[in-house]
Amino acid sequence: MSRTTATIPDDLTDLMEGAVKAGIFENKSDAIRHVLREYFEENQNARIAAAVSLYDDGNITMGTAARLADVNRFEMREILREEGIELRFGPKNMAAAKDEIDVARDLE
Repeated sequence: MSRTTATIPDDLTDLMEGAVKAGIFENKSDAIRHVLREYFEENQNARIAAAVSLYDDGNITMGTAARLADVNRFEMREILREEGIELRFGPKNMAAAKDEIDVARDLE
């Protein structure tokens, strides 16, 4: 799991700390994870846009983009084509190959 630093307005920090004290969240990290998860669950277009951006930059494979976008590989391929993104074939390295294998195993 990666670590990220963020600047959060005081009122939101106070609410987050209050929610932790009230037992709504285990800790601040749990609160932030929950809010981000909920945001991307409710905003499918943002989820897809983020995955497309990461794929376009070459940071992730198509399989990872599909998983992040919560679509299957065939849908992801079509989304990338619609966005005018050039498709890359084959993994860049062993980590990308392993990721592709893991995604393929999860296909229904």
